[in-house]
Amino acid sequence: MLLGSELGSGGPMIDSVLKDLPPTQPAHTRPDGTKHQLLPVPFCSLLIPGLRLNLSGVVALLAAVSCSAGEKSSSSDLDWTHYGGNPGGTRYSTASQIDRNNVRRLKIAWAIRSADFPADAFTCSECPLKEARFETTPLMRNGLLYVSTPLNRVLALDPSTGTPRWRFDPAISHSTSFAEGLTTRGVSYWSDSIVGPAGSCTKRVFLATLDARLFALDADVGGKCEGFGKAGVVTLGSSVGLDGGAADLGKYSVTSPPAVIGDLVVVGSTVEAGRRQSVESGVVRAFDARTGTLRWTFDPVPRDSSHPAWHSWTLTSASITGAANVWSVISVDPDRGLVFLPTASAAPPSYGSGRPGRNEFANSVVALRAADGSLEWGFQVVHHDLWDYDLATQPLLIEAGSNSSHSVSALVVGTKTGMVFVLNRETGTPLFPVEERAVPPSDVPSEAVWPTQPFPPSQFQFHPLRLTTDSVFGVSDEDRLYCRESLRKMRNEGLFTPPSRRGSLTFPGAWGGINWDGLAWEPAKGMLMILMKRVAMVVQLHSASDADSIRRLKIPGLQLFPQEGTPFIATRRPFIAQSGIPCSPPPWSELIALHLPSQRIRWRRPLGEIPTLSRVDGSKDWGSLAFGGPLLTAGGLVFVGSSQDDYFRAFDIDTGALLWEHKLPAGGQAAPMTYVRRGRQFVVIAAGGRAGIGTPGDWVVAFTLGNANP
Repeated sequence: MLLGSELGSGGPMIDSVLKDLPPTQPAHTRPDGTKHQLLPVPFCSLLIPGLRLNLSGVVALLAAVSCSAGEKSSSSDLDWTHYGGNPGGTRYSTASQIDRNNVRRLKIAWAIRSADFPADAFTCSECPLKEARFETTPLMRNGLLYVSTPLNRVLALDPSTGTPRWRFDPAISHSTSFAEGLTTRGVSYWSDSIVGPAGSCTKRVFLATLDARLFALDADVGGKCEGFGKAGVVTLGSSVGLDGGAADLGKYSVTSPPAVIGDLVVVGSTVEAGRRQSVESGVVRAFDARTGTLRWTFDPVPRDSSHPAWHSWTLTSASITGAANVWSVISVDPDRGLVFLPTASAAPPSYGSGRPGRNEFANSVVALRAADGSLEWGFQVVHHDLWDYDLATQPLLIEAGSNSSHSVSALVVGTKTGMVFVLNRETGTPLFPVEERAVPPSDVPSEAVWPTQPFPPSQFQFHPLRLTTDSVFGVSDEDRLYCRESLRKMRNEGLFTPPSRRGSLTFPGAWGGINWDGLAWEPAKGMLMILMKRVAMVVQLHSASDADSIRRLKIPGLQLFPQEGTPFIATRRPFIAQSGIPCSPPPWSELIALHLPSQRIRWRRPLGEIPTLSRVDGSKDWGSLAFGGPLLTAGGLVFVGSSQDDYFRAFDIDTGALLWEHKLPAGGQAAPMTYVRRGRQFVVIAAGGRAGIGTPGDWVVAFTLGNANP
């Protein structure tokens, strides 16, 4: 099966430089069980400039000026200060040393293994560590490169050589089954505006873990900041149950880095929402960055009549419904003091009889005032979600205006339905018309689908709205026949076909569309880069008593959601032929360059290949399932890994031409980043694969030009 455990199988082609790398140093165990390694670290002073992006033209969105993606630690250095490059998540850097003309000379500068796993962890047949997702994007701050690993360890590396300067291990359980597996996307950094004495943790790395703890670490040496919380730790899972109790072990996690704004650390959560309706609350919390004191909370689901979303819920449903959590990356606007939350579905995501109504503020962008967590505005992208169309992308902040002297702050968000909405950042009002269109009703008697869903203009819809028997794909007649006959048995009325007893096609499925990795923004050119996935899935409701018999079938790729307390369990599986080939037509992933000033697509091209199909005619144009996301630079380049073939690539941002590619030692299912250190630009990507997509591993690989003077 190509969309399951066999994806990306085969040995990696490792560059010879990797073979001679020294082994990583072991960490020391503290009395409290945590592990820590202290090595000498360099020190540099910090400058934190404004990070506003300028764009002119409210209707045409004419691009104006660009700005740095990070802070400068010296006259020649350029940092990567946040997970998405800056607080607004544009994934753009003004670094331009590596450009279209010399990118072909990129070579590995250094590469290390995180040492999370033993040598045979990815080759043994039943190792749970094969399910790790190394989705991290490092930070370049304070003269160090900060990397988090799937086991939530933090490495501080020398940015020029990759040499570890310190390590921290929170000692999470290796045997616990976590909601999203062993997943990490990064850490956050905070510098205290009140300069304290030496050794007082005035520069901190914040780590939120799979077992729901928030650590404050000294950014210089890696030790816990004792004045934060209880000995450097705040426990996040102790009071998030709807009854005020603790979270279920492993079912409530944090997989994305916290957001930092002013002296606050804002933390969301990952909730295994398919277990039952009354799962943990999706409450978002802000903590004091110095002390760990809770400053405010915001629950997207209303718990009393004072909540601004109370009108879209019933008294009963609001009291028993959990989730609507924020598992993806939060954006912040420091100048306006705003925090932007991308919220997920309310529980359970495939059956909503117990939560009738629109379910505001689930599946929404929610803007809060950072000072007190009060609501500024909310915009819902999916009403009464039944498709697991949670808002996975980090809200992207840009500046737009009618002319260079009058700008409008904008927010761009992509959805799993393959759509892009452009909103006024201060009000949440769409800058382009949004139409509420009728969608198919449910044929499950107890379910009440919300009758309409929001659609942006056609130029902001990037995914087909329907898959028909005439458009199914197959590499053989047998595949096509199987896909057609299977589709005829399903309920299939296009986008937003609700789950059914006989099985419904969802296209795009929950793994598709614009996911957590999907958007980047080039401000000078006004170019929005989109990573689009075309994945069809089958969602089916079954009697709750059928759970054991369905498990015994061992259907490849099948996910089962118990939905305890409801009449139905739900299953979800990729829509694939018996050969394992997707029934949905390729490309299965593609890069799309949208020029916002003209609202036109400049180019689109398939991304990657499925290795087992490489000898099939035409397969180079089919792409592969991809997770990881793009990096854009002022050198006119788009860097992206993501694909199943383990290649890291650079494209021309203006034309989409492939300019460079390099085989990684493992899958690059992470968004890359870049920085300039001592006059040399580096591009770094985590290469670790993602549960069947890309070769598994635990590498961090840095590239630079072949010599110091390009």
